[in-house]
Amino acid sequence: MIGATLLIAGVAGAQTPAYDPSARLREVLPADVAQKVLATIAEARAHELPARALEQRALKFAAKGVEPRLIARSIEQQQERMEKAKDVLDDARGRKPSDDEIEAGAEAIRQGVDGAAVSELAKSAPSGRSLAVPLFVIGSLVDRGLPSDEALARVLARLQARASDAELEKIPEGLGASNANRPATAGRPANPGKALGTTRTSGGPPAGVPANGGKGAKPTTNPGKGNK
Repeated sequence: MIGATLLIAGVAGAQTPAYDPSARLREVLPADVAQKVLATIAEARAHELPARALEQRALKFAAKGVEPRLIARSIEQQQERMEKAKDVLDDARGRKPSDDEIEAGAEAIRQGVDGAAVSELAKSAPSGRSLAVPLFVIGSLVDRGLPSDEALARVLARLQARASDAELEKIPEGLGASNANRPATAGRPANPGKALGTTRTSGGPPAGVPANGGKGAKPTTNPGKGNK
């Protein structure tokens, strides 16, 4: 009897469809926009990028009433930044970066950190150390107006002093908080939806995007662990 029950449960589990964001995205976005967003997400997944973060980014912006065409543009640009971050980190360390590192790297690039700084961090950080939080902190420092090279130097100095992730996260606090992007969890920016433009803007998000777009949201980049 127990064996039969387990067999039935196993068959039912096998018939449960895998997580598919397409249905929800098609509900909240116009058909043409949903198709474009899903194509971008599929491309990200094929390139082993954290596609789940793009799904949540699109759903969050839709929930906030962001113009659909801006959502599609944002998803495409974030996918490009993820690709760049992945390539830079991989080249610098010779091993595949984690989803959190890719997402943090993409967010740092969105905030104005150049690829050279991301590469130098990867080369100079202690071996085996996750770069997710260090990248988040560098992005936060640049977001507050610090030059990319100076932000890198501050974080590297603390890494060489064997500072913990919690200690690194305190570095931006001394610079004030124009838009404090505290991470919801280690390595994941809490406010990844601040701007939808291709480049970082000091004057706020583009027309049609809520001033607090994405604020307070908690992206899930790595199913089984946890945007923009």
